[in-house]
Amino acid sequence: MTKSKHSQNKDPGRILVICAPGLSSLLADELRGLGYKPIVCREKGVELAGDMADALKLNMHLRTGLYVLFLLKEFRCDNADELYRHASEIEWERIIPQDGYVSIVSRVDNPSINNTMYPNLKLKDAIVDRMQLKCGARPDSGPDKHRVVVNLYWQGNKTWIYLNTSGNKLSDRGYRKLPHKAPLQETLAAGIVLSSEYDGSQPLVLPMCGSGTLAIEAALIALNRPGGLLRTNYSFMHTVDYDKKVWDDLRYAARKASRKELAAPIIATDIDPQAVEAAKKNALTAGVEHLIDFDVCDFAETTIPDMPGIVILNPEYGQRMGEIAALEKTYGRIGDFFKQRCAGYTGYIFTGNMDLAKKVGLRTSRKIPFYNGSIECRLLRYEMYTGTRKAKYNNDAE
Repeated sequence: MTKSKHSQNKDPGRILVICAPGLSSLLADELRGLGYKPIVCREKGVELAGDMADALKLNMHLRTGLYVLFLLKEFRCDNADELYRHASEIEWERIIPQDGYVSIVSRVDNPSINNTMYPNLKLKDAIVDRMQLKCGARPDSGPDKHRVVVNLYWQGNKTWIYLNTSGNKLSDRGYRKLPHKAPLQETLAAGIVLSSEYDGSQPLVLPMCGSGTLAIEAALIALNRPGGLLRTNYSFMHTVDYDKKVWDDLRYAARKASRKELAAPIIATDIDPQAVEAAKKNALTAGVEHLIDFDVCDFAETTIPDMPGIVILNPEYGQRMGEIAALEKTYGRIGDFFKQRCAGYTGYIFTGNMDLAKKVGLRTSRKIPFYNGSIECRLLRYEMYTGTRKAKYNNDAE
């Protein structure tokens, strides 16, 4: 599977990795670390050259990507009939099994289309009609992304058809069985941990751990264990030319490169016993529960190892006035916690409320933009110096 039979272009083909807003620069860094050269970086994705073997590797190793899309065809298209004609020229019989199942996902902005479901129908018709012609059988179709998934992007008169090699989002690692309250998406949590420059060589402290997503993603990073090892189903597994040995070899190499133990502790606490219980069970499913020190306590009582490290908090943002008043005190207490307990540490606060962040009372050394769903957020960095280089205080988190 070093060469793709799917590509309608010259090898090695083109891959588009989709990500959440705010994660494209981290995704590009991941790609470079894996030996790839990003061609185009957009707000919600990165494009690169690669074949289907590369797509499998990216599904295995990427932490901040959501979908790995392999380009099947790019063309000019002014109406639905042209979409049908161009799509009919793709060799679907070499992609989808005769008894297979296909799901169409589309994003369309074309003046000739006033029903957003119509392009899905035309693309599905093009696929099954060609399959009927070439194979004498029509695959089933529907909304489930558990088998072959095809993505259609139609912007103006430009159209792209991709094989979505991931299927369900790569953020669905499979370990979060108990999400608890407002959990971070796994790809966002990985992005936060990567942005903190955590690599497992120093302690990581995670008060307010919730259902444990930050702690689990950090443990996977520290162990050099890719999230792809946790998934059992991908769209590419249901294509005609899927080579199970290629995937098994990738899994074997990833397991062999993974570390068994942490070089420094990960400490995760929450005041809510149910949250900690959920975090423990999720970490157990991910295979890292024994490597994380969980505890139930107020964040300010969290154990801080007596060595330089990183501390990350993800406090609530507040939606109602009553909550805001209480959270102002919490954010102020976070500032006190940093000053009094975390000397020598680099502190981070992930928040979607910059007015509350001012209550921390510490000067930020960096403000990294993210999105949590539709909420614009910042990862705020604070340096807590020891000795004469004390933390500087002012309301600088704007």
